Amino acid sequence: MGKYTNLDSDIFSVFASTAWKTEKISVYPANFVKQDPGAEFVRVSIIPSGNGVNLNSVSGVLIADIFTLAGDGPKKSSTIADRLDFFLCGKTKSSSTGKSVQFFSSTLSPSGADKDNRALYRATYTIPFNYSEALQ
Repeated sequence: MGKYTNLDSDIFSVFASTAWKTEKISVYPANFVKQDPGAEFVRVSIIPSGNGVNLNSVSGVLIADIFTLAGDGPKKSSTIADRLDFFLCGKTKSSSTGKSVQFFSSTLSPSGADKDNRALYRATYTIPFNYSEALQ
């Protein structure tokens, strides 16, 4: 597989882990339409937007749109962002493909009511990454 396919697989393996599943926070990839995603979920976009250290590497940003019930205040969004930080911020995820994803420091921005479903509030969690060959 190529670097972009491996990147997607390696990042989404974090959300497929048993540890993440115990959080009971549903995660969906961008461009996936769930009929009824529920009142709390995360939609992840992986944006490989920069050069890496070689032709098989890339840098970029992971954007996680956090959806919670509108009217419940910002605490739940912040709590979910803290859980994302626990799994991603400052972490390096090595994979069986001989690559690694290194995550840096995150930010959280309130975005307001979701334009498609006004019953949901959206906050945007952003974290930059480098994806490269694993260090030997």
